Amino acid sequence: MSYDIIGDIHGCYDELTGLLTKLGYQRNSGIFIHPQGRKLAFVGDATDRGPQSLAVLNLLFAMQDAKQLFYSPGNHCNKLYRFFKGHQVHITHGLETTVNEFNLLPKDKREQFRKRYINFYEALPFYQQLDNGQLIIAHAGIREDMIGRPLQKNIIVFVLYGDISGQSLSDGRPLRKDWAKQYKGSSLVVYGHTPTKEARFKNHTVNIDTGCVFGGKLTALRYPQLEIVSVPSLQPYVKEKFHDFGD
Repeated sequence: MSYDIIGDIHGCYDELTGLLTKLGYQRNSGIFIHPQGRKLAFVGDATDRGPQSLAVLNLLFAMQDAKQLFYSPGNHCNKLYRFFKGHQVHITHGLETTVNEFNLLPKDKREQFRKRYINFYEALPFYQQLDNGQLIIAHAGIREDMIGRPLQKNIIVFVLYGDISGQSLSDGRPLRKDWAKQYKGSSLVVYGHTPTKEARFKNHTVNIDTGCVFGGKLTALRYPQLEIVSVPSLQPYVKEKFHDFGD
């Protein structure tokens, strides 16, 4: 099976549809289909910060209903899930944009959307194992010793947030270790979570979060070709949001 794996969308719906068109997908019955049978996959964080989070989610809902969705949830997906479940969460770091969109819906549509998102999220595996285990898609990455093991809290935390140390950056975000530098697995791990100016290939891993919502690009990795396809962002450029791994 051939896949087109798309990085963190963060509500950038126009860029998403532009990228799907560039990849050769055609809209059919509310979803995008590739004439050569390629499948779409996503590294998570479809919502927050960008202008059209609900439109992105409605597309993903339709794909899930059509059994065409390969999606690995991210930390923003998890936070929105907890919000919709009524847990106390801080409506910050972009969640406020999604909540504002949600609050503009009519009351009956809000409840319908809330329930649909909960069902959407609860049906997702925390990471994808595709192509007989040769392709792993995990939002923030995964260590080789975690792949295929029974899900435990430390694995869930890792795939959602990365290799966090407990320390925080000045803006409150957790400090993330560069797990890809030590990765020695045979499976290709495709992930996002940490915005970089260009897709990063490191030790049989690929980071495809190229910071679309911060004015970078929305990027797809074509598998198994390992080709990068991108479209430019329509959002304002925010230089300080991009990480330099110092490779």
